[in-house]
Amino acid sequence: MVDYGKQFMLYLMDEKCYDNYFLEFNLLDGACWHGALVCDCFRALLSKGLGLGIIAGSVLVKVPQITKILANKSARGISLFSVCLDLFAITIHMAYSFVNGFPFSAWGDTAFLALQTAIIAMMVLFYGGSKVLAGVFTVGYTALVYVLMGGLTPLNYLLIAQGFNVPVLLLGKLSQAFTNYRNGSTGQLSAVTCFMLLAGSLARIFTSIQETGDQMMIITYGSSSFANLVIALQMLYYWNSSDKQQKKGKTAAATGGATAAKKPKAKSKKTD
Repeated sequence: MVDYGKQFMLYLMDEKCYDNYFLEFNLLDGACWHGALVCDCFRALLSKGLGLGIIAGSVLVKVPQITKILANKSARGISLFSVCLDLFAITIHMAYSFVNGFPFSAWGDTAFLALQTAIIAMMVLFYGGSKVLAGVFTVGYTALVYVLMGGLTPLNYLLIAQGFNVPVLLLGKLSQAFTNYRNGSTGQLSAVTCFMLLAGSLARIFTSIQETGDQMMIITYGSSSFANLVIALQMLYYWNSSDKQQKKGKTAAATGGATAAKKPKAKSKKTD
């Protein structure tokens, strides 16, 4: 049992930090910033814990969005262009991290985000009346992931694609923000999903600095945090208007049904 516990802790920290905490019981090791209590081992442990927490949260982060579309049988207000660009950025980032051999705790959430974003894109096509395109999209995206992560794409190509991630990500997210502005509401966007994405991207800035030191990943998550913040602020700004539009739609549907149910009685005319 002790061995299993040690193996788990060694996944979270290196041998030196394990000895420092569990053999020497030195909870405040000497490698600190100007005598502060935030030490190297603690920062490494915090980063790994945050990474695992983000991965755990990513399993369900877009499920509220998916269930909202299913419940309403509508993807109104969701920009397919934005979803596809977001999916492209997530997929490239996932492939770049995987091929580089970065720790799974530094990028594992993108695997779950990619799967859920692909489902949302498929649902937008499906409920938009393009069932055939939804099927073609699913097959095409699966093939793309295999090409990118199956060793068929050279690393230098992935590096170039990762360089385009920042403008692609910003364009995708901000196009959704423009759609929200044009509609005067956030439509079928899920507030839970928006705020979880913002929290995850902010935390990823720290884990990328700590675990990879890759400048491209840090810039990408910084840009993602900015774009997610814009949409989260829109979610708060349009909160009441979205509720009013939904109530208005339900009232209109109910009124229309009642009007259709009532048929005017034909007046009979007497003839002499």
